[in-house]
Amino acid sequence: MSLIPTFFGNRRGNNFDPFSVNAWDPFNNFPSLSQENSAFVNARVDWKETPEAHLFRADLPGLQKEEVKVEIEDDRVLQISGERNVEKEDNNDTWHRVERSSGKFSRRFRLPEDVKIDQVKASMENGVLTVTVPKVEVQKPHIRTIQISG
Repeated sequence: MSLIPTFFGNRRGNNFDPFSVNAWDPFNNFPSLSQENSAFVNARVDWKETPEAHLFRADLPGLQKEEVKVEIEDDRVLQISGERNVEKEDNNDTWHRVERSSGKFSRRFRLPEDVKIDQVKASMENGVLTVTVPKVEVQKPHIRTIQISG
């Protein structure tokens, strides 16, 4: 079926129709901004690299540390996930606006090879999660001076 109105006639036959509904849509599996996954969209994370470590800071307002999970998968992927619960409704209340998101969220980051996976630390203060991933110390090459005879 084509998106072009049928009043133009159906002269196409079996030719390829780039406007057909069955055409590949690159946004077909793209997550929508619905209420269920809006928390996923709102989980903002900064990633900063220092000489000593990779620092991840996630804004998670209103969440307690018990509601957040930090995991390392396959020694290469850092995953920050959790869930914001919906407030219980009182049938006597009248809502005028609901803008705070609720639901599950998850962010994943592929870590570089120069990290110490066994020394990752996480802390949470005032709704900001900080994950510190220490880097492997790069050893400077040992340089030996050779005397030139002559």
